[in-house]
Amino acid sequence: MPQLSINDTVKAFTSLGEYLNNPTDELNALINSAQFHNGWFIPEYTHEAVSAIGRSLSENSLKKWLNAYNAQFDQRRTSKTVGLILAGNIPLVGFHDVLCVLVAGHKAQLKLSSNDNKLIPHILKKLVEIEPAYAESFEFVERLNGFDAVIATGSNNSSRYFEYYFGKVPNIIRKNRNSVAILNGTETAEDFNELGKDIFWYFGLGCRNVSKLYIPENYSFNAFFEGIESYKPIINIHKYANNFDYNLTLLMMNRIPFFENHFLMLSENPSYTSPISALHYEVYSNSEALAKRLKTDAEQIQCVVSKNGHFEGSIPFGQAQQPGLWDYADGMDTMQFLLTL
Repeated sequence: MPQLSINDTVKAFTSLGEYLNNPTDELNALINSAQFHNGWFIPEYTHEAVSAIGRSLSENSLKKWLNAYNAQFDQRRTSKTVGLILAGNIPLVGFHDVLCVLVAGHKAQLKLSSNDNKLIPHILKKLVEIEPAYAESFEFVERLNGFDAVIATGSNNSSRYFEYYFGKVPNIIRKNRNSVAILNGTETAEDFNELGKDIFWYFGLGCRNVSKLYIPENYSFNAFFEGIESYKPIINIHKYANNFDYNLTLLMMNRIPFFENHFLMLSENPSYTSPISALHYEVYSNSEALAKRLKTDAEQIQCVVSKNGHFEGSIPFGQAQQPGLWDYADGMDTMQFLLTL
């Protein structure tokens, strides 16, 4: 299988990024129809997912990302077949793994999620139009076979299945992760509006969505609820509304104290994982102790957000769903893994 030069690779994916930033009628139709196959993939969020990938595939970003691997690219070995089991919780969530495999010069054997099996085939078809050398670099399968390595994304339960079947080959197996927000009481309405992106985009279904808040002692949620008011229309999406009603009923039946504003509920809970339409929260009294706690629980946390990224190891509000090409899932360097196969 031919391996493109770095310059040709950057050129091809830059062109693909331009296409995603300026979608054709065909791509727009596919985006707008995605919700008929998956009710969570509403046009607004699917357009955002496509655009986010398009923005990430800029020439500058691609060069910045790949320059870190110049030595490995110079020593690339024979092309391998890498099996990819992709998730389908949010639109195109598995695209970065596909990108890494192709850029590394390997062949991607793709097991798509039934929840997201339209967009990636279309985008890869466009990539082949841009650079025909990629025509033999991927295939879609119902079951992985003949692979040299595997990257599989799933739940904590499915990860045990993946480890059993794929443990004998080089692998990256991803489990459930969640993201958290650290509040310090100085946040403004604008800050909370940005935090709303991290909470509500993609209905909270992604590992980069904030599912838990850490709040200082004696904190009032009034400013928080006022600051996220612009996201109220989310309750008009019936799947979200059904989850809100169901989870609110559970809290009431179990007599669990909670706060709510008719489209989001908050309850005190040590778990990082919260249901759709709900957030958990915990009170903290010491920032240093909290930072140590989060480091201890690092395998459960995808990212941490805070005002202006002030908290140790965090990023600013509103940035959770806009990772760079070098922001790897689970903090594991996928490109390094692939370039050393």
